[in-house]
Amino acid sequence: MRLIGTVTPDRPLLVVAAHEEAAHLGDGLPVLLTGMGKINATAALATVLARGDRPSEIVNLGTAGALRPGWAGTHQVSRVLQHDLDTRVLHTLTGRTYGGPIELGAEPGPVLATGDLFVSDPEARDRLAQSADLVDMEGYALATVAQRAELPIRLVKHVSDEAGAGAARTWRESVDDCAKILADWVHTQLTF
Repeated sequence: MRLIGTVTPDRPLLVVAAHEEAAHLGDGLPVLLTGMGKINATAALATVLARGDRPSEIVNLGTAGALRPGWAGTHQVSRVLQHDLDTRVLHTLTGRTYGGPIELGAEPGPVLATGDLFVSDPEARDRLAQSADLVDMEGYALATVAQRAELPIRLVKHVSDEAGAGAARTWRESVDDCAKILADWVHTQLTF
């Protein structure tokens, strides 16, 4: 975890998992580098929010894999779910729902599936494509923390790969271009 800049109530906090994804953001807004995965994202954002000033909103920027054709480009997510928590079994066991989908209000937008798995297997991609359009490793965790802290959040994802065979190579080759596009999105869509 690394916080660059100062969190203030009049500006958004940019939250990014990997240093590579934040490479072109500059120093106009505070940036939280969480590390990859749900636990790192949760711990980093919860720690920063507990330390003091709260931002005007949280904006999660990052790359995502496309689970089916037609999802190239940059997208603001409308709904996020966890793909590696079996909510149906937990409901059957306890009668309560844990980790249900979170509606983000960005209409229309893709559904993002979050889990602690870099999806590079075509079978996993096809299974996830039944309930989501994109896949990442932090979005759901960040949305959960923001929801509990009663802060608005936007999940903005740029498609880096097709979440299938070769996804790791494609991500490594495209992440810098994705970071430039996400930085351009920040400068055109956010006021600061």
